[in-house]
Amino acid sequence: MEVAHQVRVILLDIEGTTTPISFVSDVLFPYAARNLDRFIRQHLQDPEVHSHVVELNENRIADLEANLMPPAWRDGSEEARINSLVAYGHWLMDRDSKRSALKWLQGKIWEKGYSDGELAGQVYGDVPQAFQRWRERGKRIYIYSSGSVLAQKLLFQTTQYGDLTNQLDGYFDTRTGPKKNPASYQAIVSEILCEPRQVLFISDTPEELTAARSLGVQVALSVRAGNRAADSTEFPVVHSFDEIVPA
Repeated sequence: MEVAHQVRVILLDIEGTTTPISFVSDVLFPYAARNLDRFIRQHLQDPEVHSHVVELNENRIADLEANLMPPAWRDGSEEARINSLVAYGHWLMDRDSKRSALKWLQGKIWEKGYSDGELAGQVYGDVPQAFQRWRERGKRIYIYSSGSVLAQKLLFQTTQYGDLTNQLDGYFDTRTGPKKNPASYQAIVSEILCEPRQVLFISDTPEELTAARSLGVQVALSVRAGNRAADSTEFPVVHSFDEIVPA
């Protein structure tokens, strides 16, 4: 796929695009689930953690009002509150929730895992050379993922090919907005100071591509080994970043 001359920015999803889905689903998510209880107990009094806990409780109330049947909340003691919070966090994880507060907590848990050497980032083999090639052609590279900005940085800092963050110009997460909402892409192009047609967004999720394309962003569907089967044939398809040839 040859990138048009007008493309100045390449915007990338992570899961199924730069990184195997199995790394996220089989390594990162289980690690966060195993360590959520311990992290909450150790850091509940930290002001930043506490603020995200408050946000999670607000999320739970919204889920309750939406009849989504989150786990019951018990306020009888601090132990009961912690258990309730952990149960709600696990409930959100089981639903693959994109709640920003949950994603922030996961990122902080992974931060310790990376620091302790229990975790290391993974990317597909074509990613490092593609980053270098695109940069040499003057393209800017940004990441847009449901995972927190912290989690994104940690992943690209610790890949099997070394630290790739020096090749990246910035990161966006759900604080920017949901990835299936066109307004999120408007916010991104406004922040990076370019026109929608100057951005190429690559993702393995057709609904995200539809949202971006509705704004005028150029898009491509990532079809990697192990990806979920995409039932859409309306997007250009790339199987490797080697196919993305910058003008």
